[in-house]
Amino acid sequence: MTDRAPAPLGAVAHYNLLERLEPAGPGELYRARDTHRGRTVAVRLLPGASSPDPEALVANARSLIALSHPNVIALFDVGEHEGRVFLVFEFLRGQSLRAEMAGRALNVRRALDLAVQMADAVADAHAAGFIHGGLSPDSIVVTAKGHAKIPAFELAAHGGFEQTGGEIGLRDYDSPEEARGERPDERSDIF
Repeated sequence: MTDRAPAPLGAVAHYNLLERLEPAGPGELYRARDTHRGRTVAVRLLPGASSPDPEALVANARSLIALSHPNVIALFDVGEHEGRVFLVFEFLRGQSLRAEMAGRALNVRRALDLAVQMADAVADAHAAGFIHGGLSPDSIVVTAKGHAKIPAFELAAHGGFEQTGGEIGLRDYDSPEEARGERPDERSDIF
């Protein structure tokens, strides 16, 4: 019996697409293999109409690569493939915070531990000039090792991922600022 790697579904740049995942957010999401670095990553292909200016979207997303925090999902690469923008993130095994809570209150120590991890990540992002703009129990991943991870994609709201045309990001609710038609800011992430 041989353990063979699955045949790729296709390729985006030097990333072999291995499995389509259920996307939480815009576009298509894949588990992929980075053939240059030999690691498993997550590749998100944004819809073709996600931005009227794909070059600006790529430039703004590149600024997120510099954001490094253990509780922020790392963004490794950004580019264009066949007219669509792609983003390459670290691949995580885990579940959403909502699934972790499973409709019940978390143990107080566990809840405080996760809250501290998320607050530290958000504080670093704010200090670097990024606003998440979509924090919710569905957008936060709790890894198999129990660490909270905030997706970097939505941190780009302040850095230029405009919501023109289609909605980019997860929105369970709007903060008071957003309900008044204002841009999300630090208060929105705390709300």
